[in-house]
Amino acid sequence: MRRKIVAGNWKMNKTPAEATVLVAALREALDGLSSVDVAICPPFTALPAAAEALRGSAIGLGAQNVHWEAAGAFTGEIAAPMLVELGVRYAIVGHSERRQFFGETDATVNRRARAALGAGLIPIVCVGETIQEREADQTRAVLERQVRAGLEGLSGDDWDRLVIAYEPVWAIGTGRTASDAQAQDAHAFIRGLLRSLAGPDAAGRIRIQYGGSMKPGNAAGLLAQPDIDGGLIGGASLAADDFAAIVRGGA
Repeated sequence: MRRKIVAGNWKMNKTPAEATVLVAALREALDGLSSVDVAICPPFTALPAAAEALRGSAIGLGAQNVHWEAAGAFTGEIAAPMLVELGVRYAIVGHSERRQFFGETDATVNRRARAALGAGLIPIVCVGETIQEREADQTRAVLERQVRAGLEGLSGDDWDRLVIAYEPVWAIGTGRTASDAQAQDAHAFIRGLLRSLAGPDAAGRIRIQYGGSMKPGNAAGLLAQPDIDGGLIGGASLAADDFAAIVRGGA
């Protein structure tokens, strides 16, 4: 039985002081819940404050990106060893906003994911189709391309230190959400791809999150699907009560 994992992607929100307040509220709201893995991914500037506020908590700390080089002339980027030293455990790679606004490609997603794994981080590798691709019946072709290219070269225990996030781009920040059946269909397809890449045993252990306007009102239905192993939460992760309600939906 795969353990659910719910991660909050704060995006470009919360100063260090605000992060400290939100973490305190999250700790209180999630007190006593231990059946779901939980992580938060604040902006880089808030990571040290969040790490301090999380001290002694089971909530994991994540970053919103990671570069493939350990150091160098890469202005505006951040390296895996820097994140590890801050106590970061997870790193989101290939989020649709990174692909859409900052030129991320399947190839750079792969390099970032492999760098994260090499440093001991758990990459949350994001894949998903746009509304134009879904309406053109290209969802499966897009997912296959992104999964195969994004995970190229992984082997051995890499597969057990990996999380996939299916995020239909048309459902991110739009108020639209994939139906339980639509989300399950995409997740099942991704798991089938993982079987061909990693083998049936590893594919059965890899957790696949849903990321696309998951809220307290729809979380339980989505999280009840057999191949949906958690959520990558955007806006709702900025409100402690909402985020806690989603986490409890997967408990």
